[in-house]
Amino acid sequence: MPSQSCIRWVCVALAAAGALGGCAVGPDYRPPRTDTADTWQAVTRYEALATGPAQREADPQSLADWWTALEDPLLTQLIEQAVTENKTVQAAMARVVEARARRGAAAAPFWPTIGASVSASRTDSEARRGGSEADLPPGAGQRDVSGSNETYSAGLDSSWELDLFGARRRAYQASAAQFEATQAELRDVLVTLLGDIALTYTTIRTTQSRLDYAERNLEAQRDLLEITRWRAEAGLATALDVEQARTSYEQTQAQLPALQSSLYQSMHRLAVLTGQPPGALAELLEERRPIPAAPAEVVTGVPADVIRRRPDIHRAERQLAAQTAQVGVATAALYPSLSLSGFIGLTAPSAGDLFSDGLSSDRLGATLSLPVFRGGALRQNLAAQNALLDQALANYEQTVLTALEEVENALTAWANEQRRQAALVEAAQSARVARELALLRYNSGLVDFQTVLTADRTLLSVEDQLASSRGELTANLIRLYKALGGGWSVFPQ
Repeated sequence: MPSQSCIRWVCVALAAAGALGGCAVGPDYRPPRTDTADTWQAVTRYEALATGPAQREADPQSLADWWTALEDPLLTQLIEQAVTENKTVQAAMARVVEARARRGAAAAPFWPTIGASVSASRTDSEARRGGSEADLPPGAGQRDVSGSNETYSAGLDSSWELDLFGARRRAYQASAAQFEATQAELRDVLVTLLGDIALTYTTIRTTQSRLDYAERNLEAQRDLLEITRWRAEAGLATALDVEQARTSYEQTQAQLPALQSSLYQSMHRLAVLTGQPPGALAELLEERRPIPAAPAEVVTGVPADVIRRRPDIHRAERQLAAQTAQVGVATAALYPSLSLSGFIGLTAPSAGDLFSDGLSSDRLGATLSLPVFRGGALRQNLAAQNALLDQALANYEQTVLTALEEVENALTAWANEQRRQAALVEAAQSARVARELALLRYNSGLVDFQTVLTADRTLLSVEDQLASSRGELTANLIRLYKALGGGWSVFPQ
């Protein structure tokens, strides 16, 4: 049995540990306060936003499945597939599982460790028998006496380091916050993925629309080339007119390969985003469909909503909390540590007697250790952790600023693209009329062939810009939803 003094010593240690149980050195975490404006600058700058519903509180459901506002069933199908099949999402899910396991491991030091052990030892001893050589008769030497002692033991070992100054609690806080940061990272991956899928899909439909315009203009230019040849044969047009018509036709023809390359590259990208080989979606997307139309209005809420909603901001905030706890761990390393150890089992002089005739043996002890000299390593580590805390705070603040910037930029781009598209619609209508008039006046001999070519090129350019603008307006809306942090809740918790 342990001695009474040892038991009393351990009881005193436990009492001290209990008294210090609520003590955790280092800073306690407080979420940073971020001041934001009451409204977006773009809302006050553009009338279309100021008179719309942009400043109302954003509907959580409309942000959760924002892509449904585009009313494209195929896009919805691709997004649903990507959520489960995308490899980046799967890797982020695995990181969440890892972080959860690390959080569980961080809770283990709160409990004692217990292990079973079996040991065997042998001690040899040797002694000289008799007096000194001067006291012995001539020819008589000292005689050696030797012996050995064997000890066998088996039992349970236990140890427990008491959390006097909160090192274990701070470590667990850091691990728990890091787990939550990893969950936020998964949500951020989803926000990025859904935005990338919608943007790539919109690029595909935009490129197909541009191909439609180019092919229609190419057909019209082919007809114009044939008409010019007939007129030249009849003496009503010159060889120069024919060559100019052919040049215009070939220039339009030259645009098609670049558009087709862009189209198939986007298809390959979309397939990979959905977790499939690059060519897997070519047949599904081959049929040309309209560009998903952006709704006329969007609700963004106020800047404070973005800070609460965006997962990348939540991740940065949780990383700040984790690093605050790490400062506490480094601070606790400067203080004493108290550990208890014990053993209970059997001992015997031979292995055969261990479990049949072994003696009961137990041991209980406590160790108090204090770092005296480590070459300044502990304080330097604390300084390093404080520097990491400063980095985490700066990273959080930068993440907030970047998020607000992205929303402002997306709102600005969306509002301006609406104005640009309205002008292009009028320009395209005028360009079609101008081309028809130019062709009629040319056939009547009132204008030269260069006027027809100019009208033709203008129409092709304006229609191509209009198709690009329609795609860009939808893309800007997607970027806005992405900047607002929408879409991550599509994934089951």
